[in-house]
Amino acid sequence: MLNPFYQDQLTEAGCDEAGRGCYAGPVFASAVILPRGFFHPVLNDSKQLTEEERNELRIVIEKEAICFAVASISHKEIDRINILQASVKAMHVSVSRLTLKPELLLIDGNYFKKYKRIPHRCIIKGDATYASIAAASILAKTYRDEYMKKLHEEFPHYNWACNKGYGTPEHRKALEEHGMCKYHRKSWRLFSEQPLLFDNESSF
Repeated sequence: MLNPFYQDQLTEAGCDEAGRGCYAGPVFASAVILPRGFFHPVLNDSKQLTEEERNELRIVIEKEAICFAVASISHKEIDRINILQASVKAMHVSVSRLTLKPELLLIDGNYFKKYKRIPHRCIIKGDATYASIAAASILAKTYRDEYMKKLHEEFPHYNWACNKGYGTPEHRKALEEHGMCKYHRKSWRLFSEQPLLFDNESSF
């Protein structure tokens, strides 16, 4: 069972991203503030749920959350500033869009850049530990999946409707046959001879 909150004094927002390891498309992030009494028996890390469960939980979260926001950073900006910085930037943007200012940010993972003067806690496997991070993971994942299905209509041979841009054998085979398209992350080593385009220490 997930922990409902990290502490009981400050207003918490859980933050998570989706699409960090993909070959193509943007990275999405979400920030969610849940009410004190929120509980759902199925709520968990989005990776542990089926697509149907995630879509059902998205409706519940959007209805019952005090507030939530979703943001994305494009594949072009990922190439410019690197995926780690882009993931953090997406979380910053999602927090900035919340209609209630949080007093504490719970971040999934082990890296984050301080957002304004709001304190934060980085929590490894936080999406399987705290309800608000799990909720954020579900929103980020479902919004990104929805977006990749739209891109699939433009480039169906990569089958992003199913693999969502991840480096599945099917996706890699399509890359060998068709090469990269305009939505692929050019800074990824999708081919062994492909040079990296960014410095991993880049910042936004």
